[in-house]
Amino acid sequence: MNSIKLLKTLPQVFAQQPEIQSDVWCQELAFEKGHLYLVEASSGTGKSSLCSYLYGHRSDYLGTIMFDERDIRTFSISEWTRLRQKHLSLMWQELRLFTELTAWENVEIKNRLTRHKKKKEITAWFEELGIADKLHTKVGLMSFGQQQRVALMRALCQPFDLLMADEPISHLDDNNAQQMSDLMLQEVQRQGAALIVTSIGKHISIHYDQILHL
Repeated sequence: MNSIKLLKTLPQVFAQQPEIQSDVWCQELAFEKGHLYLVEASSGTGKSSLCSYLYGHRSDYLGTIMFDERDIRTFSISEWTRLRQKHLSLMWQELRLFTELTAWENVEIKNRLTRHKKKKEITAWFEELGIADKLHTKVGLMSFGQQQRVALMRALCQPFDLLMADEPISHLDDNNAQQMSDLMLQEVQRQGAALIVTSIGKHISIHYDQILHL
């Protein structure tokens, strides 16, 4: 998958609002593989909705979204499954981790789908992000900032053409945010993928190819 196009796309809930001022909604916009994008937004303007639309989790939008010239509304369930295994990865704002499982188990349960990463690579990530001591700790006993780092590793342990990170560093200090940024960028560049980061304030500090205001 090389490109994603939004053609006059708008969440249905905004349909009755006059004169939407946005670089994304109601525009003709393309996200290209190999490029880095920041979507800045105020709360309630639809940034998480955008991620959900691109991930195929929701379809309550007007207009059209195209993956490589194909309308995503035409994808079957099996096609979405393949896309989420091999082409799309999403770090949810609310994380969606299994709190009764350990940090390692949360990452490995995703990695088993494609065996994209070896155990030593994942454990090295835990070291790099400063939570090696939490490897076998249940996620429900970890802080939200620690959980964000686990959620990032889970999102990275698969092949992808597009990685979406919805407010990935909202609960991290600058040092830990930078470590997450470095790891994320390293893996995105290794795979030659596109990256979309959303933010309502604090965001990953990298050189974006395009900054969009939602």
